[in-house]
Amino acid sequence: MAIPTTSLIQSRREPPQLSVGAMAKAYLQLTKPRIVLLLLFTTITTMVIAANGVPALALVLPTIIGGALSAAGASAINQYIDRDMDAHMARTAQRPIPSGRIAPLNALLFGLALVVASVLILGFGTNWVAAWLSLGGAFYYVIIYTMLLKRNTIANIVIGGGAGAFPVLVGWAVVTGTLSVEAWLLFLIIFYWTPPHSWALALLVNADYTRAKVPMMPVARGERSTRNQILLYSVLLVIVTLLPVAIQMLGLIYGIAAFVLGVGMIWMSLTLIRVADKATAKRTYKYSTAYLAFLFLAMMLDRVININIF
Repeated sequence: MAIPTTSLIQSRREPPQLSVGAMAKAYLQLTKPRIVLLLLFTTITTMVIAANGVPALALVLPTIIGGALSAAGASAINQYIDRDMDAHMARTAQRPIPSGRIAPLNALLFGLALVVASVLILGFGTNWVAAWLSLGGAFYYVIIYTMLLKRNTIANIVIGGGAGAFPVLVGWAVVTGTLSVEAWLLFLIIFYWTPPHSWALALLVNADYTRAKVPMMPVARGERSTRNQILLYSVLLVIVTLLPVAIQMLGLIYGIAAFVLGVGMIWMSLTLIRVADKATAKRTYKYSTAYLAFLFLAMMLDRVININIF
């Protein structure tokens, strides 16, 4: 699929004059900092697990910087590609590009520069396995999800969910220089978490996606089917989150947290089926965000405190 085009004049049109502070805020918004922070947290947690304790500071610092730049750069490029769609959606119309605060070409160059910088920082600061995995994550998000899947198939979120799971592979590779079954299991947790999380949001902004003609689950299959799919993937997610305990990768603290958080996730999904309104969808979306953060926090605490079940 080709990148959405505008006229040459429009692409090169200068944005309105902004103060230095306002321009900095616009570029920061282009990077989606909240998502970057969550991805970094999953990366650092993975490093703790791989290192069986606190990893070396000499590895943590370049990983944080490189990981942040990679995620931020991919986000900026994503917003460049989606600028036409964002302009038609109330939720995204005030993003920096559709609102005119940042010129499209500037956003693209900014994103590319961040991704290149991230590869160099990770490559020279940690190892090249981690660097290429980080680049692979950016490629997956920009090319596979944004350009190929998002506008063309109802499976956009299911397949595209792999993009947000790459940071755990990067974190594991930073410490070990390779990948293992444990790393791919952490990848699967985020992979299965992404659909119920994203579909809950899609229920909230279904009108936006319909107007922009994006085949998200509620648009293509209807809201009732979407709620059923959220429950299905929530159950699959909980099963996957218990596997680290089954293979003795993690212990008691994580096991208890995964079970309790999982019960909450399934309960929220069942409630969403019974109470089919936007308020419940919003609570489900917020819970799923907190769910992932607390799940990875439990992983970190478990590895540091190290109480084994078996």
